[in-house]
Amino acid sequence: MKKSTDDRNSGPRLCTRRSFFEQMHLGMYGAALTHLLGRDLLADTPRVEARAGTEGLTRHYDVRPRAPHFAPKAKAVIELFMNGGPSQVDLFDPKPMLEKHHGEPYLHKLNSEEVVDPHQAGGLLRSPFKFAQYGQSGIWLSEVLPHMAQQVDDIAVIRSMHTTSSVHPVATKIFHTGRSTVGRATLGSWVVYALGSENQNLPAFVVLDDPLGLPVDGTTGWQSGFLPPVYQGTRMRSEGSPILNLHPEHHRPSKVTELQRDLLRRLDQIHKVDRPGQLRLDARMASYELAAHMQLTASDALDIHQERPETLAMYGVGEKPTYQGRLHPIKGKDSYARRCIIARRLVERGVRFVQIMINNQLWDTHSNGENDLRAACEKTDKPVAALLKDLKQRGLFDSTLVIWTGEFGRLPISQLQTGHTEPGRDHNQHAFSLWMAGAGIKGGTVHGATDEIGYKVVENPVSVADFHGTVLHLMGLHNEGLFFERNGLQERITFTDQPRIVQEILA
Repeated sequence: MKKSTDDRNSGPRLCTRRSFFEQMHLGMYGAALTHLLGRDLLADTPRVEARAGTEGLTRHYDVRPRAPHFAPKAKAVIELFMNGGPSQVDLFDPKPMLEKHHGEPYLHKLNSEEVVDPHQAGGLLRSPFKFAQYGQSGIWLSEVLPHMAQQVDDIAVIRSMHTTSSVHPVATKIFHTGRSTVGRATLGSWVVYALGSENQNLPAFVVLDDPLGLPVDGTTGWQSGFLPPVYQGTRMRSEGSPILNLHPEHHRPSKVTELQRDLLRRLDQIHKVDRPGQLRLDARMASYELAAHMQLTASDALDIHQERPETLAMYGVGEKPTYQGRLHPIKGKDSYARRCIIARRLVERGVRFVQIMINNQLWDTHSNGENDLRAACEKTDKPVAALLKDLKQRGLFDSTLVIWTGEFGRLPISQLQTGHTEPGRDHNQHAFSLWMAGAGIKGGTVHGATDEIGYKVVENPVSVADFHGTVLHLMGLHNEGLFFERNGLQERITFTDQPRIVQEILA
């Protein structure tokens, strides 16, 4: 780099790329210089092409759309992650035997090592909610899901999910990445790594986290792990500016801005040619390029004021919940409704993977189970049901896969924590329920079963690896054909080479 003399400083100083742009001030002289540099000095700069798997060439990672392995059912995914462990026996998996044997001791029949605090454990606990069959399919649902009850013929409930940990951060990591170890790539990152995105002006993987705070495990649910950083989820806010500092402080003529970006792009290419294989550098450059495109498209995509009043009402925007649980401030319902609308607007514009998160551990009902479950359902039930209805009305349902899930379930016995008067339930890794809807899913389906009290899976078990394999299958991807070579190994999201695709729920 050259050294220049600054009249304000007797000593020489380095003329860096940043100081160069600071001194240009992006005026008309700077615009002219940008044009001349781009035309005369940098026109023949070589570019690194994206040629995956080609010997002797550098692999360039981006989110340009790529063909799947075979014809997909789904083009996009919306994942509704219910952090904390929703109680399957209070929502999707009714157990009359809990009613019949309510209060009877059962702790001695469980694996006591998996109970967080055996001293707080009580007898079998019946559900405080009534169940009924809904729709033509006759799927059983709890009374606290009245809006989803109207959509049961569009969903497939898996009652036989199981995992390998009952600790929140570990189980969440397993569900998102397939392993309990750190540094793994999440499902959203894998999907974008494989398929890219149809919209180059918006992030391929968007995370709509809760304005009330991050999940208990922070940002690990949307990390790219060992995959190139360009495949990491991008957080967008549902209130205020979608991304902080997205717009420049001073607005300039569009031609000047265009010339500036062109020069910056060419300088980036020169910088990158001398530094092949620097994935963080590639991701940073890609993020700057994306930010320029997003200045117009992001604000439009996240502006729900463009929606019709009846659409806002259908989702419950502006409504205040009746029940206020221990962890759920009153503004939470409106926020979740807004994020569900934004999720639809994003997939409508070609975003590949959208993840809606909740604050802290909304469904972690160790005590005050009845009230907290009502509050959690009231926050999410109406917006989620409206999302399914809205996708159908707009012709997006058959191309969008919607997933509703937590990281594990709850035990059939009661738990009463110190200082509380109403019981709840402890964690259960041996059984939980989730549902899927939309692209490629056979609606009105129930798959698998648990024992008579909902403690363990006894029929058609589905592991997290099976679930991941099924999602990839719906996206047109073979599990064995989706890998990333690292340290001589072919890394995959599944910890088995052949996860079982849950064909029973597929249309």
